[in-house]
Amino acid sequence: MEIDRAVREGSDRRLQTKYRNAVYVIQRAFALYEFEQVAFSFNGGKDSTVLLHLLRAGYYLHKGKPECSNGSLSDSVLNCPIRTIYFESPCAFPEINSFTYETATVYGLQLETIHSDFKSGLEALLKEKPTKAIFLGTRIGDPNAVGQEQFSPSSIGWPPFMRVNPILDWSYRDVWAFILTCKVQYCSLYDQGYTSIGSIYDTVPNALLSIADSLNAKGTFKPAYMLSDGRLERAGRTKKMHLKCNSTSPNNGVISVTSSGFFTASIVVVGDEILFGTAEDKLSAALCKKLYGIGWQVTHVAVVQNEIDSVAEEVERRKLTNDLVFLFGGFGPMQSDVSLAGVAKAFGVRLAPDEEFEEYLRHLIGKHCTGDRNEMALLPEGITELLQHEKLPLPLIKCQNVIILAATNVCELETQWDCLLELPNIPLVQLAPFVSKHLSSMLSDVEIAQTISKLCLEFPDVYIGCQRKSRVQSLISFVGKDNTRIELAAGRLCNSFPEGAFSEVNCG
Repeated sequence: MEIDRAVREGSDRRLQTKYRNAVYVIQRAFALYEFEQVAFSFNGGKDSTVLLHLLRAGYYLHKGKPECSNGSLSDSVLNCPIRTIYFESPCAFPEINSFTYETATVYGLQLETIHSDFKSGLEALLKEKPTKAIFLGTRIGDPNAVGQEQFSPSSIGWPPFMRVNPILDWSYRDVWAFILTCKVQYCSLYDQGYTSIGSIYDTVPNALLSIADSLNAKGTFKPAYMLSDGRLERAGRTKKMHLKCNSTSPNNGVISVTSSGFFTASIVVVGDEILFGTAEDKLSAALCKKLYGIGWQVTHVAVVQNEIDSVAEEVERRKLTNDLVFLFGGFGPMQSDVSLAGVAKAFGVRLAPDEEFEEYLRHLIGKHCTGDRNEMALLPEGITELLQHEKLPLPLIKCQNVIILAATNVCELETQWDCLLELPNIPLVQLAPFVSKHLSSMLSDVEIAQTISKLCLEFPDVYIGCQRKSRVQSLISFVGKDNTRIELAAGRLCNSFPEGAFSEVNCG
């Protein structure tokens, strides 16, 4: 069978692994359900094209490679005459429609065309012909992929059937590696720069594939398989998303100024060793200074155990009330490195392999990165963005409004922070920095408490706090954004006591 042979005889080890896993899922579905009880949803796109040929290979292997009396394979085995559902829309590209019908003819698909919306059409179809499972070309990163597994029951409110997703963990690169290796036909739009195809109203060629052509006013485009960054697959979708956050919905990474006029951040440190007292947390203090230096207010710092639930609970609380959440620790190959799993649980998604991050790891770790899947490359699906910078050996990981920092010391934090500030499209808005003034006094806190309470009422825009250095020594701090107001508040305090009662100190 040409598909099976092309993949197995190729040199792409990753594709071979993806192929074996996908075919196993298909064979398992054929073993669980009668052939008449399964269907295939085909839409003419690249993902369903890949799935079509995987179904052909899986059916061929499921049948045990049967041959006709003359020794050749029968057309029915080569073609997998599976019941195929096509939802034809008046908004579809003509090229998609043409390719779908041509493909159905070539491979003997039992095509059933539906002209209504997906849900109502499916309800009518399943009522007419009972179907227990439907093969779908859903991949991680698709808008509807969050929370799905290779076998996932249909959602509440939909007709009951099993969604079978053989290529759920395939990347954009995997899809095109399969198509090019197996030399299968695909829709001609992909040769015109389209990388993800929706309707004629919301899809244009991907500008990242544009070729400057002074002779052609419309411009020309490279084919879709030449897109180097698969995460930008949907860059040609022109429909705009409403990004404004409100108090009743989670923060999706779009920051909004609080009523106090500040951006807010929380810091979550994952580390049993800190809670045991065997290590000191220096990173959160350093990050607090960095954030205050760009005008952000840190509302909370927490140290949690190396437990998935502990991380998830803290992240879930903080991501809803802060513009950004920074997370340290628990990132690596050890059993106790559970930060990514905790973040995934906080957002209600699963961990899934990320091909691009895995390549970074292979370059960094080299021969120590063994096997077909690196567990460190499992990232929260559908919400992860890799923040790349030339100074970083590994990209930083951003999951909506949660940024995971891999720094293990203050020096590494300095580098990662500088890179964050230089990266475009990161909601780390730089505002006027907070300024501070610190006064030391040998007066006790009892002696100065009443005066400071009055100053807090008089200067609500200035934070005034007292730290006991000892029973007979206090450090009074004034923090705010208006240096004039800070100096005025500090002057009032000094003038309320005998001369020399306070001396200014530098707290770094």
